[in-house]
Amino acid sequence: MQCFVYRSARHADTYVFVPRADDFEELPADLREHLGRLDFSMEIELTPDRQLAKTDGQNVLDSFAERGFYLQMPDRWQPVR
Repeated sequence: MQCFVYRSARHADTYVFVPRADDFEELPADLREHLGRLDFSMEIELTPDRQLAKTDGQNVLDSFAERGFYLQMPDRWQPVR
């Protein structure tokens, strides 16, 4: 399955993965506001066994099924300066 990755313009190393390009319908309004502008980062082919930087494809697919998106945050969350 195709997966589209967007980075938060407001928070360093914070990414939102969604199953459809530019579709942020499933993100809660307060989360969208907190993340600020979301800039397209990349499109990837997602499989359950694909290893990603901080997780694997199965975790992202599970999050899509449960929430409609996957949020990747750094270990220590801080604003972009």
